[in-house]
Amino acid sequence: MIYVTGDTHGRRDFVKLLYFAEANPGLTKRDYVIIAGDFGGVWSEQTLEFSLDLFSGLPFTVLFVDGNHENFDLLDAYPVQMWKGGKVHFIRPDIIHLMRGQVYTLEYRTIFTFGGGTSVDKAWRVEGESWWAREIPSEQELEEGIANLRRFGNRVDFIITHSCDERALWDARLRLTSHKTGIYEDNLMLSWFEQNVSYKHWYFGHYHVDLQLSDIKTAIYRSILPLV
Repeated sequence: MIYVTGDTHGRRDFVKLLYFAEANPGLTKRDYVIIAGDFGGVWSEQTLEFSLDLFSGLPFTVLFVDGNHENFDLLDAYPVQMWKGGKVHFIRPDIIHLMRGQVYTLEYRTIFTFGGGTSVDKAWRVEGESWWAREIPSEQELEEGIANLRRFGNRVDFIITHSCDERALWDARLRLTSHKTGIYEDNLMLSWFEQNVSYKHWYFGHYHVDLQLSDIKTAIYRSILPLV
């Protein structure tokens, strides 16, 4: 099985994964839970092993796209490898970073991932310690995503991102429930995929709400939902 959930922020929102594991005793490392950005488990060299031990202790394999609150210096230090058709960072064998602009074929499902986002609180953070400019996707990553999608005829089963496209931002329910609804560069990039890609369902985190915007688009935070 493949599931998706929202931000974990390292240990801060980790408990939802514990509850999920307890409620589903049949889960094994052959099952996957995808975190839609702000994983936060790769944050500090001092706490790295302790944080990763928590995630490795879960009965399933953890996959994640990067969000805006990640330590990109640490994350980018891992070697890039190929897995299930796309580029990844193997943080551990059971903790895998799904990189930007990649298409993976996982259990007969095609999944496009595009992490990154804008920190609305970066004025109160310190660059290189609690904020990294790499949070914003690059033009090269956008072009790589476009090229990879072209190989699949601009059609995938699922899109999983941290931020969302501009059209989603204009949903009144999202604007009422989140303070992060300004339009930023990452939103404009994601709008290209909204306008040019056919998909079965799009899940995104970042906005700290669980909200079904349409039949095919969901903001996710505490919920853990199956990809079906």
